Amino acid sequence: MTPRFATDVITFYHPAFWGLDSDDAVRDKALADPVAFWERVMDAMAESGVTGLELTFAPGDIGSVLRAFGSASAFRRELDVRGLSLVSAFIADSDAPDWQDAGSLPAIVADAERRAAFVAEAGADLLVAGLPMRRTFGTRPPLFVDAAYMNRMAGVAHAVGEAVARHGVRLALHTESNSTLWYERDIDLFMALTDPQYVWLCPDSCHIALGGGDPVAVARRHAARIALAHWKDAVGPIDTHLTIDETVYARQQPYMTELGQGIVDWPGWAAAMSRTPGADTVLIELDMAPDPVTALRAGTAVARASLGRVA
Repeated sequence: MTPRFATDVITFYHPAFWGLDSDDAVRDKALADPVAFWERVMDAMAESGVTGLELTFAPGDIGSVLRAFGSASAFRRELDVRGLSLVSAFIADSDAPDWQDAGSLPAIVADAERRAAFVAEAGADLLVAGLPMRRTFGTRPPLFVDAAYMNRMAGVAHAVGEAVARHGVRLALHTESNSTLWYERDIDLFMALTDPQYVWLCPDSCHIALGGGDPVAVARRHAARIALAHWKDAVGPIDTHLTIDETVYARQQPYMTELGQGIVDWPGWAAAMSRTPGADTVLIELDMAPDPVTALRAGTAVARASLGRVA
């Protein structure tokens, strides 16, 4: 089976790609002319040979798509004419309901159902989410990621997974750095507490490695529940306790690199991925590439070579 290659829209967020000088300028440009933003993204994808897309936080979010094209079905048509398709949407908006707020479950479920309806209409069947972030080490009161905490998160995931399943959409949880689903132990605990019929996994090879984990071992243990994976490389584990605030994502960036330039065992990862339900999609994630077309071609080449060794 030859997989389709995909990417996250964050690949196209680097200001240099737009001839601009800041992240804010990119967001402003996309807000002012969302049609032009999406046309450039889709054209670059088509040029790179990557055909699948994951939506994420603004400016490449569901709201931006609706401002540009009016509906999920119209967006699907725009993708279709370029030989592209939607793979998934990531719940990464800053205004999404907080999973740690015990009273927010109705709002969390309603928000997920709205997104799932969009995803299904746009031709995809995956909604990706992350668990809440940890607190900075040493903060008081601390947040302990223990069995009680994970049971609460499992309850939320079950409610969301059941709700989106009624739209024909699966919920997959992403292994984000500095989140409560980061370390190998976090992943194993959460997966043990959740129902495999309603909760899937979206492992990120880079983020697992940044937490000192072995992405290949994680993928092997949970292969049967991997609906999608993010293929991304890491220069090495994060060697300090980062301050967890709105800047933490930018401070993770120096630990990330292009495929084949870091420590991830790509042949091992490819072999593990080939045994998963998500084997038909290879999502190359390159956060904010200055030249996304070249970077995607290079990443795809690494993935193809690794998959070729499996075959």
